[in-house]
This record gives sequence, C-alpha cells and structure tokens, in this order.
Amino acid sequence: MKVLRPIMLMAAATALAANVHAQRIRVTEGSLDVLKNEKDINIEYSYDHMKVGKFDKEADYVTSRTEELNKKEPGRGDTWAKAWVADRKSRFEPKFDELFTKTADMTLATKAKYTIIFNTSFVEPGFNVGVMKKNAYIDGEILIVETADKNKVVAKATIEKAPGRSFWGNDFDTGERISEAYAMAGKALARKVK
Repeated sequence: MKVLRPIMLMAAATALAANVHAQRIRVTEGSLDVLKNEKDINIEYSYDHMKVGKFDKEADYVTSRTEELNKKEPGRGDTWAKAWVADRKSRFEPKFDELFTKTADMTLATKAKYTIIFNTSFVEPGFNVGVMKKNAYIDGEILIVETADKNKVVAKATIEKAPGRSFWGNDFDTGERISEAYAMAGKALARKVK
C-alpha cells in the first residue's frame, strides 16, 4: 500500500498538470495590448457554425440528444433542448463575463471603446455518470473590434480546450460543465490581456 500511494499521487498530479496546460490562447492577428489600459469592455457572443462532440452541426447534436432523452422519459429531451439554448444567456455568457472582468479588472459597458466578440466554434459537452466522467471543453474565436465600427478589427485570437469541470465532482449537469469552460476561457483571456 505504501508503494501505491506515491504512484497514485504522481498520477493525479500529472493528470491535473495536463488539464491545466491544455488550454491555449493564440493571437493570430494584431495585439491584445490595446486592452491593457482600458477600464471598460463590451462583450458579445455568437455561436455560428458551432460543432458539438462528434457532430459537425449543432442542430444534429440537439436532435440526437433530444430523441435519446425523450426515449428514456417523454418530454425530458424537449426540456433539455430548451435549456441547451437558454444556458447561453443564463449561465455561459455570465460566467465568461464575470471571470474576464474580475481578472482583467474591467467593467462591462456597452459604450466601451472596444468590444470582444467571442464565437464558440466547438463544444465537447463531456459527461459525468458517477463512476466515469469526461470533462467538457470549448474552442472559440475571439475578435476585438472597435465598438463604434465593428468592422474595424483590432485583434484576432483563438482559444482551444478551455476546460469545464467541477473540482468537487458534482458536475452531472451538462450546463454546469460547459459554464465552467466559459469561466476558464474568460479568465485565461483576461490573463493574456494583462
């Protein structure tokens, strides 16, 4: 037992380190430096051409998941499908906003000089069935534009594999896992800005 304990601790530390470093932000055009001295920011979201899990189209995923859940319990899939869309405004976007503004020490303002447009391009919803789990994560494209003229792009970046997981393991709800991915993405982007 004494031999197994250090091996188990090492494996856990390695897994944690792999998850921490999995998230990447790459600036592909311009510079995030324009936001360094800003106190206000506007943030908008889009979900254009979003892929989900093994599905190239979000609509195909929603149809498949809705049918699967409705077979188990009539109406459950329909309820889930409504929550899938509603979670964007009620859970995902507020988490990103909160962690970005807190970490970057900025305030949300629709009249800010710059707007961040975050387009989610991929969602891995993950799962947690108690004895087995797979963390959620998101990928996205980030545009920083002038609020007065959103055609003036100041910078472009990508974020890959922003992880969504609960440290206490109570992330049985898909929305909970994905909202944590948005929180991590917001925090990571703010750190990159700072």
